[in-house]
Amino acid sequence: MRMTNRLPVVLLAMAPVIALLLAVMSVLYGAKSIQASDVWQAIAHFDPGNVDHQVIRHSRLPRALGALLLGACLAVSGAVMQGITRNDLASPSLLGVLDGSVFAVTVCMVYFPHISGLGLIGASLIGSALGTLLVFGLLWLIPGSGSPVTLAILGTLTGMFLNGVADALSLYYHIPQKISYWYNSRLYQMDPELIRLALPFAVMGLILVLFLSKRISILSLGEEQALGLGVRVGPVKVLAMLGVTLLSGITVALAGKIAFIGLIVPHIARKLTGSDYRWIIPISAVLGGLFLAFCDILARFVNAPFETPIGVVTALFGVPFFLYLIRRKGGSGNG
Repeated sequence: MRMTNRLPVVLLAMAPVIALLLAVMSVLYGAKSIQASDVWQAIAHFDPGNVDHQVIRHSRLPRALGALLLGACLAVSGAVMQGITRNDLASPSLLGVLDGSVFAVTVCMVYFPHISGLGLIGASLIGSALGTLLVFGLLWLIPGSGSPVTLAILGTLTGMFLNGVADALSLYYHIPQKISYWYNSRLYQMDPELIRLALPFAVMGLILVLFLSKRISILSLGEEQALGLGVRVGPVKVLAMLGVTLLSGITVALAGKIAFIGLIVPHIARKLTGSDYRWIIPISAVLGGLFLAFCDILARFVNAPFETPIGVVTALFGVPFFLYLIRRKGGSGNG
């Protein structure tokens, strides 16, 4: 599992600079153009009466930082899921994890409309765990359902079921417009306070999966090999999915369901690093954050002056990649 390619090291070293450039572009460009001098003034000498300062501090900066954070969380979640399941098609958006969060948020909007930000994050985390348990529970109940395509189908069906129930609730209680935010992933409505509340959960999730990274590397070789090497497969899988729940759940609470980041990025990271998850996880985090930030900027130019939903932009990359995986690797795991 030793890595000889120096490109990941160079990428990690350059990541802060690239992230800063993308963040600056995200702040400067949009429906309203912002001058670079105004950005510095808004940060160092904020004027509440200045409209540009308000846009920068309360919309553009949270959006840029949120895109980097969410992309990293989704990419790491996908990498961990692909490692512990040995499934190239595993990702939070395909295996019901994000759909469970959307379902839980919908229930909160219906029955607890004045829920706090921390309560919303908690509900999203519970929903993420619910979606995961449903999919893997079905996988355990159905004999011979361990192939990647079968797991993807079960995840898709579970997501459709949870989304259908959530849609029914929102329509019955006349709140479809309010709920649409969590389905359409509008990064421009990112709440700075929610980012602050979600950050500790993201850090905990990342630390947990990094702690497990060596064991995940061994587990990705197969359960029999892992057991032979002394890895306690059950506890590792449970803790790894706890990390996935933390990382995926906060993304829905912050910006709604964003698909394909967790599917595409881990494959690129493995191409760069090999099979060692001590490298795959940090590289996935870096690439995921940069990729979503890039997609968010691209969304403003695809149909200017109107913004294209970020889910449409990620799908432009994700759908062809998903079809490629189905064609080339759908019948076997990543081991």
